Amino acid sequence: MAVWYSIADMVLSRFDAETAHGLALRVLKSGLMPGDRRDDPPSLSVSVWGRRLPNPIGLAAGFDKNAEVPDAMLGLGFGLVEIGSVTPRPQEGNPRPRLFRLPDDRGVINRMGFPGEGLEAARSRLATRPRRGFVGVNVGANKDSTDRAADYVACSVALAPYADYLVCNVSSPNTPGLRNLQGRAQLSDLLKRVQDAIAAKPVPLSVKIAPDASDDDLDDIVSVCRDLRMDGIIVGNTTLSRPPSLRSARREETGGLSGAPLTTLSTDVLRRTAQRVEGQFPLIGCGGIGSGADAYAKVRAGATLVQLYSAMVYEGPPLIRRIKDELAALLARDGFTAVTDAIGADLR
Repeated sequence: MAVWYSIADMVLSRFDAETAHGLALRVLKSGLMPGDRRDDPPSLSVSVWGRRLPNPIGLAAGFDKNAEVPDAMLGLGFGLVEIGSVTPRPQEGNPRPRLFRLPDDRGVINRMGFPGEGLEAARSRLATRPRRGFVGVNVGANKDSTDRAADYVACSVALAPYADYLVCNVSSPNTPGLRNLQGRAQLSDLLKRVQDAIAAKPVPLSVKIAPDASDDDLDDIVSVCRDLRMDGIIVGNTTLSRPPSLRSARREETGGLSGAPLTTLSTDVLRRTAQRVEGQFPLIGCGGIGSGADAYAKVRAGATLVQLYSAMVYEGPPLIRRIKDELAALLARDGFTAVTDAIGADLR
């Protein structure tokens, strides 16, 4: 796979970031991308929400917005794949260019604005795929919606039958006002409406929060999630902050920053969230994972599962196997026979 990807990377790197992403999706849909058929180390197996996964490494939402390639991504070795964010109606998103590589920093800035084909396109694809693997569905709201909570309800009801878990994304910085939904009253209303709407056929329901959350924000978010007995929190999304260490020419672009510059911030917010959750439900650590050490740090900070995306821009599919092998080696080094034994180790 590494040789195959090195050739593909030489081609993709000649295009702007969004065009390259589109080409990558076309290759994955063609079935030409070789998969990873090797078994995962037994120490990486993890149980969550009544399911056993071969490893805790997931693909974050944003790569496969329209549910075009979830099975191809599972075939590359991910333990779980999250599609979306899906909005009720198709929308263009923000004007291009809106996706920028920061190669000197191993980061990415995006101001996509939830572009996508909408609910019906995603539902059609999910309904016709064989039900295998562990595929989550991330839902959002249309930019011009007058009742954003209703958008989350509509998407959740329509897509729950095809999802192994659902995620309400209230943390994208690129839809004006969306992060206001993280406030205590707004979040409680939104999540309760979604819970009630899918109660007849419930699936695990999580919420995705921003890494820019303050301690007061986390107090409110976790309190709501504990009161509602939510199934999980994803920590976190992209950040609006800009570390002074950034060197790339596009570092001042407007949008959310992801990738390596986000690693420390996202892991710290994960740890602070885990301290408040106190093991009441699983956490998914997302933001800046580019190595087994990064994944291990998030597990030790309280994550049951982890997700990545931006690092794939620079290293492609071979990164998945490398992270899994490095994580297994770190667990063995520290005397953990299973990744579940390491969850929250730094909090104890």
